Amino acid sequence: TPEEIALATVKVLRRTVPAAVPGVTFLSGGQSEEEATIHLNAMNLVSGPRPWSLTFSYGRALQATVLKTWQGKTENLQAAKDALLVRAKANSEAAEGKYSGGAGSADALQKLYVKNYSY
Repeated sequence: TPEEIALATVKVLRRTVPAAVPGVTFLSGGQSEEEATIHLNAMNLVSGPRPWSLTFSYGRALQATVLKTWQGKTENLQAAKDALLVRAKANSEAAEGKYSGGAGSADALQKLYVKNYSY
């Protein structure tokens, strides 16, 4: 479950990352936008000390629905802006452990894993 993953992740971080490190940033790793947000939220709900900020580098997990909505077309610009606002709000809430789930469309549930993807 996301809660089990979060607990294991934070446990490892507590054992290995000095408190002086200001933050830990994860890649979304091909998760869907919604999965990445739920996992971030779960990590930020783990009780006990978390001296660092926990967040994601939301490349694909923030942009996928926005780019799919926009398609480079002027007439889709407002809908793309609206989609970005939904994802940004969800991730902002998750960074504080306040995300309740369900942000965005069915596109936000699509896995973003691409075999042999390279940056």
